[in-house]
Amino acid sequence: MKLLAIDTSSNACSVALQVSGAIVERHVVEPREHTKILLPIITELLAEGAVSLKELDAIVLGNGPGSFIGMRIGASVVQGLCFGAGIPIAPVSSLTAVAAEAFAGYPHEHVVVAQDARMNEIYFASFRRGSDGCAELTCEESIVAVGELSVADTPYAAAGAAWEHYRDLVSANDENIAELLPITVPRARHLLQPGQAIIESGRAISPELLSPAYLRLKVAEKPTA
Repeated sequence: MKLLAIDTSSNACSVALQVSGAIVERHVVEPREHTKILLPIITELLAEGAVSLKELDAIVLGNGPGSFIGMRIGASVVQGLCFGAGIPIAPVSSLTAVAAEAFAGYPHEHVVVAQDARMNEIYFASFRRGSDGCAELTCEESIVAVGELSVADTPYAAAGAAWEHYRDLVSANDENIAELLPITVPRARHLLQPGQAIIESGRAISPELLSPAYLRLKVAEKPTA
């Protein structure tokens, strides 16, 4: 498949292109610069891969949860590109991307991803390694207060920026943490495998059906008078 993957849900602007089995990527950590650098990176990768948007099978979007502004930038750009090219979107959880990178680089069978949601809260999800090596969700993605996350499970690897930012998370769950992994933000290349699975199973969507996974609705909703 020819796929473009994009994630702007964190401080990283991450883009990857898969063509004929080869993957090229740009992963740039530039806080608050997504609007300036995302489209130029996409243009650069398409040129490097000698492929046009209309030749892509789909665009895989890291659909959050994460930075509200970052998610909106990514969603808006991807919707516009897909509308113009007449191709679908394969939305993939940005937490899944972090778990996928963990399974790709480490031998652990279970990974718990925790990302900083600010306001002393975290985005949380637990994954296991599937028979095909993919990250399989074992609990519903949720947003919880930092002091409420207690994962009593088989030994797991901990990934995501929240483990580093909130050290109390580590001490509260230390008995079950097998390893703290140095994976803090989603990387677009790790959206490609789950994105392809979505496309092959017929679950890719039209651009107008995209709904970002904000989780914290009180931030995403418009204030009322």
